[in-house]
Amino acid sequence: MTTVLELENIHKSFEVGTVNEHHVLKGINLKLEEGEFVTIIGGNGAGKSTLLNSIAGSFRIDEGHIFLEGEKITNLSTAKRAKGIGRVFQDPRMGTATKLSIEENLSIAYKRGESRGLDRGVKKNQRVFFKEQLEQLNLDLQNRLKLEVGLLSGGQRQALTLLMATLVTPKLLLLDEHTAALDPKTSQLVLEMTEKIVREKKITTLMITHNMKDALRYGNRLIMLNNGKIVVDLKEKQNLSVSDLLALFQKNSGQAITDDSLILV
Repeated sequence: MTTVLELENIHKSFEVGTVNEHHVLKGINLKLEEGEFVTIIGGNGAGKSTLLNSIAGSFRIDEGHIFLEGEKITNLSTAKRAKGIGRVFQDPRMGTATKLSIEENLSIAYKRGESRGLDRGVKKNQRVFFKEQLEQLNLDLQNRLKLEVGLLSGGQRQALTLLMATLVTPKLLLLDEHTAALDPKTSQLVLEMTEKIVREKKITTLMITHNMKDALRYGNRLIMLNNGKIVVDLKEKQNLSVSDLLALFQKNSGQAITDDSLILV
């Protein structure tokens, strides 16, 4: 089986040399095999978003190495990594161009990894393909291709962003609490879309969630971060409960839990 992502001894600190210096990631080692769908949970400041930002190339790590399908990408720019990495952010406004139409946004996503000219036109065969893809979202967006994305609801926009991130199947998909800004019903809808797309396209995925029930329900593997380290790595989680997770966290981290916010924040 192909190893899609490999992290070797990843360290990242911020405000180094000041009184506010903070060592966020402390020697993270992780391997993701092709098709794995990994959920990540951890308390505020555990290093969840910093981990995804390190993989995406939003900043340079201080120490360690990052490999994508065997290629060392540690020093590559965000733009170069984006050829193989799809990403959906917490904020539905990120990942799409507000003033462009739905089909124009999809056209941009369709050209991931290619050189782009100034032509904003959408070809007939592309439009047919976009409609087919949008129809799978069950949001009736396939009949609104000319609509500006800024006029969509938060849930519609996040669903579109998810589709854009996977329109050209990426080697790796990063989901940074991509349903946290949505209401519960819409959040559930987007999560179900996520699971369907990831499963059908067999996309290797890392998904941060603030909800332990969702972390148990979705994906085939669960990672818990605490204080910049992986304290739990579960490849079998089907029969686990939230109470089981809390017990594992306390056992492996050596940290007493006074309330669920330690994990859920």
